[in-house]
Formats: sequence, structure tokens, C-alpha cells
Amino acid sequence: MIGLQLGGRYEVLERIGGGGMALVYKAHDILLNRFVAVKVLRQQYVNDEEFIRRFRREAQSAASLSHPNIVSIYDVGQEQEIHYIIMEYVEGVTLNDIIKERAPLQVEEAIRFACQICDALEHAHVNHIIHRDIKPHNILIGKNGKVKVTDFGIARATSSSTITQTGSVVGSVHYFSPEHAKGTLTGAKSDLYSLGIVLYQMLTAHLPFIGESPISVALKHLQEMMVEPRKVNPLIPQSVENIILKSTRKNQDERYQSAKEMLVDLDSCLLPQRRNEPKLVFLKDGDQDDEMTRVIPAIRASDFVAKKEVAQDEENWEPKRNYWIGPLIWGVIFLVTICVLWFGLLPYIKNHATLKDVKVPDVKGQTVIAAEKMITDVGLKPVESYQSNDKILKDIVISQSPVGLSVKEGAPITLFISKGFDKPKMANYGGRKWQDVRAELLNAGVDEKSQITIIPKSLPDEKDTIVKQDPNPDDEYDPATVHYTFTVSSGSEKIAMPDLIGKALPEAKNILSLQNLSLEQPDTVGIIYKPSFEQPKDKIFKQFPFKAGEDVDPGQNTIVVWVSTGPPTDAGEIKITVKLVPANEGSPSTFRFTVKDAKNDSVDLTPVEISKTEFQTFKVTVTKDIDAVVNFYRDNVFYDTKTYTYKDFLNQTTIPAPSASPSGSPSPTPAPTAKQITGGG
Repeated sequence: MIGLQLGGRYEVLERIGGGGMALVYKAHDILLNRFVAVKVLRQQYVNDEEFIRRFRREAQSAASLSHPNIVSIYDVGQEQEIHYIIMEYVEGVTLNDIIKERAPLQVEEAIRFACQICDALEHAHVNHIIHRDIKPHNILIGKNGKVKVTDFGIARATSSSTITQTGSVVGSVHYFSPEHAKGTLTGAKSDLYSLGIVLYQMLTAHLPFIGESPISVALKHLQEMMVEPRKVNPLIPQSVENIILKSTRKNQDERYQSAKEMLVDLDSCLLPQRRNEPKLVFLKDGDQDDEMTRVIPAIRASDFVAKKEVAQDEENWEPKRNYWIGPLIWGVIFLVTICVLWFGLLPYIKNHATLKDVKVPDVKGQTVIAAEKMITDVGLKPVESYQSNDKILKDIVISQSPVGLSVKEGAPITLFISKGFDKPKMANYGGRKWQDVRAELLNAGVDEKSQITIIPKSLPDEKDTIVKQDPNPDDEYDPATVHYTFTVSSGSEKIAMPDLIGKALPEAKNILSLQNLSLEQPDTVGIIYKPSFEQPKDKIFKQFPFKAGEDVDPGQNTIVVWVSTGPPTDAGEIKITVKLVPANEGSPSTFRFTVKDAKNDSVDLTPVEISKTEFQTFKVTVTKDIDAVVNFYRDNVFYDTKTYTYKDFLNQTTIPAPSASPSGSPSPTPAPTAKQITGGG
């Protein structure tokens, strides 16, 4: 796929992900000069016409959605056997990566993510589109912290054709709603159930239902109650737990009636007056029983008298009968039956009384032509009955009925004949990565040692790509005896990609020219100017698609570089002063700070060890789009977190920063400072 141009405009650059249904690549839109994501359907689904039809219809339907928290779908197309969707390219990580890295998340951060997901669902539901596969893997978090929900509409196509496949669909069973697990009709409330499970996982670092198989997990969704979130993480406010409990009710009528209703609850759940609200209480399943006490209308005396009179009238009524009609009808039926049997069976009895007995020949294993001849030669009548059989060749007799007996001449003999078995056709593995094909064949039960031969060959094709195969594509083969032979490119002679980071643009072009390499043309494609903290103005801070030292084909002309225009114009530093108090005065405590801001994805500051109260001052950098998040640890135990925004920077630039007072406590000031860590934690 790498280097392939789809639809005459989307040039595939690199693989960036994949799931049970499709692979995802980063591509360059030549026409609009932008990066896009290309989702390509896996090879095993390209012959499923029903799946393809639903896949395209749902993707086109989802393309109508336009929302800042939904990944936009630009195009849907097909190139020979390649079915693809062109989507917005989001540079960032998935929510699943964040959960694995640092769950349980802070309540504020989890609610912020949930609000954006819920807002996206509300927009989709209003447009009559149900996601059906909400899970952390389908939630992208951009570098600016914005949430993007992806795979809208794809889940519906998946549910009908790949519900038993492995991969992302089976993985999704942990987020299935009870009605989804039962296979019944799912709707908007099913998406809200899945969002409740995602919120549960963000705040507890655990899934509510885990089992040994997808079936056992699905049954737990249907039958078992989850462990309440606050029992797993007591730091969760009661108002947030109420949202999780309500959205994950097994009875759809007890959940939120719409995504908008849930979004309103999420927006206000962290207000001080709501944090300790009463816990929601629901009726248990057994509380709505048919045997529960009910109020029924009283029986009046007049009703009783009226019913009694009707009963007496019915008891005293006796119809008039004609006793002679019954025997007459039965007598006529008897005489007609005797006549039919006599005149119908008499010719049959006469004919068979004179037929001779014939021994049925055994024709098992014969061809249908030979078997029918043997049957007719002895005066019997062959009757064909075809059956599928994966061991006996086509048109061979599997068995017969009767066999080994003597029957009257002309009797029918049923021959059960094999329809044989249809041999599958060989897939086209040309152009695919050998490791991907190897994994696919091993999963299908192919023995690598006895059934696969690899022939490496130095070719200009991409390294580790299959360039030839035997059997050839579309050849029929027997899966039990087939032997695969693949010719795999070991690549042409390579050169090492030079390191362009920190170089000025003219110098970088000269280095590439000496190595027989060049930037992608025109310059608007191969040179991208962006702000950067990493390098000073006019210096290169990023190169693509090859990193320094990677093997590159001579003559490569698809190199792109990013040139710094200097730090972002809206960047600002916030000075933070923190009061450090040891756990026990006089005993040493170690304080550690983790900072994630506009300059750094994540950096650990130098630990500080103190035995008495001290002040620590450091700086963080923010922009209008990127906040600074500081996590505080005392003796390697998480203590608190604080987020600083561009607004905080503006406030600090207009209001003097605080300074420590002679008594050892910071003087009061309205300017924003870091949270002061005090003892007792």
C-alpha cells in the first residue's frame, strides 16, 4: 500500500493503525495539499458483497455529519479490490492509550472528555445516526486536547457481518449494551450505555465486566450488576457516580432519554452544590413482579346475581336432537371407503403378484453413470439424490437405499451421489507485507515449516513486500495440501537518511543533493513553515517520512521538512510558586513534579528533598490552544494536579506575582499561582 495513489489524488505515506476490519494509513491529498487518513478494508472482506454494500452506505451516511468532535469523512471509493474511506487526519493518541498510561484519570479531565464525546453523540443522534461501537479505541485525543470520535456508522456494517470475528469487534463486547449483547435492535440509548462504561473505565482504570470469553462478558452485561465506581475509587464525587449508574442501567427506560439530557448532567456534575448530592436509587428487577399487591375493582352484588342467573339458564337449556342423523352419516362414509380401497388396490395387487424378486446390486463407490446402468440392468429404477461431501469426489455414489436386499422388479433404488467440494481460490498477496500475510496464514491454520517457502530477492520494490507467489492469484487449491512459495523483496541498495534537524534550509537542500535525495516538489508541499519551541527561527525541527539513519532508496524525492518560524506568538510563561511541607516536620520528604505544557509533552522536574517547609518556584509555558498540566507527588504518592491556561498567563502579566512573607507563608494576591501543598495528605 505504501506509495500507492488512490483515486488519482491520495498518496499513501505510512501505516498508522489498524483493527479487525480495516487498516489505517496516513496519506497526502495531492489536490488539496493536506494530510488525510485512509481506512482500507481488510482483504478477507472484499468478496462479501452484502458487507461492502452496508459498509459504503453507512460511511456515506456518516459523511453528512459535521461537528468539531467528530472525525470528518471526506470521500469513499474503490480501487480494484481496495475499498477505502478518506477521513480527517488527527495528530494525537487514542483515549485507550491515555487510559493504559495513566488511569484512573482526574475527575475533571474525565468529565471534560465525556462532555465532548456526549456532544458528538447528540449531534449524530439528531441526524439519525447511531455509532454502536463507542469505546476508547475509537476516541482520538488531539495534541490540543480536543476529542474526536471516529468510526461513525462503521459499527452497524460490522455488527451484521463480523460479530463472530476476532479483533476490534470482539474487543468491543466490554462496551456492549445489554440489548446489543442480545442481538436485538440498538438505538441512541445503547451509545449512552457504552459512554457510561468508558467513563467508568477512565475513573477506575478497570472495566466493569471481565470474563474468559466474549460470550461470558456479554452474559454479565445482561445478568450481573457492576461494582459501583465509588467502591473502586472513593475520590469520585457522588454526582459523577450517579451519571455512570444512570447511563448503564440494563433497563433502557431507566437510562438518559437522550444524549442532550446526559450532556446537561455532565456539564453541571462538578458544581459544588452537586458533588455530594444523594445517591440515585433504582427499582430492582424483581420489584416489578406480576405477584405484587395491586388495587382491583370490587365485585358488586348486582354483578354476582346477574352472572348467577345466566349460569342457571345455560345449565337448564337442552337442545333438541335428531338421533338418527349420526349413524346414517357414518354408514355412508364406511361404504364409500370400502369401494375406494377395493377398486384402487386391486390393480396394484394383480400387478405385483406376478413380479419377480430382484437382488439389489451394491453400487457404492461407482460413478453415477455406472451405478445407474447396474441398477437398470437388473430391472430396478434408479433415483438420484445429491449431497455435499468434502471427502468424496463429485458424481461418485456415497451410499444407496436399499442395499443387500431383494425387492420386486421395477422398485425404486435411491442413490446418494456426492456433489463434491468446491476448492477455494487463492488470494492475491502481491504488494502486501510478508509479516502481515504470515500472520494471516498462521491464524488460518497453515503450518509454516511444511507449507511455506520464502525466497528473498534484491529488488527495487519496498523491503519485505511480496512480489511473486505460487499458487497464483485465483488458482484453485486444497487447503490441506497446498504449499505456498513467496518471493519477497529484500529491497535495493539503500543509503542512510541524513539528519536535517537543526539545519538551515539551504544547508539541508545541499546535504540531500549530495546524497542523491531531494525535497518533494513544489516547495509548498516539501517545505512547511510552523512555530516551534524546539529550534530557533529558520531551522528545521522535523523531517518526514524518513528519520535520521533510516534506509532510503537513492533518488528519493518525497522528503518533507518543517522549518521553525520561531516560538508561537501567543506563547507565554507562567511563574509558579509552591509551598512544600514535609509529611512529618523534621523528617525528609521528597517532592516530584511532572509538567506537560506547550513546550513539553511530559517532563519530570528535578526532585526536591526537604525536612522543613520550603518554597519552590518554576515556570510553565502555555498558548491559546495548549494548557499546562502540573502533577504533584510527595514521597512518590500522587497528591494533586493543577491546570494553567492562557487566561492565567494574561492575568499574571497584569497582576504582580506573590512572594513569600517573612513569616514563611505566601502573601495573598489575586494572581494565579500553583496550589500550595500542605501537610496531612
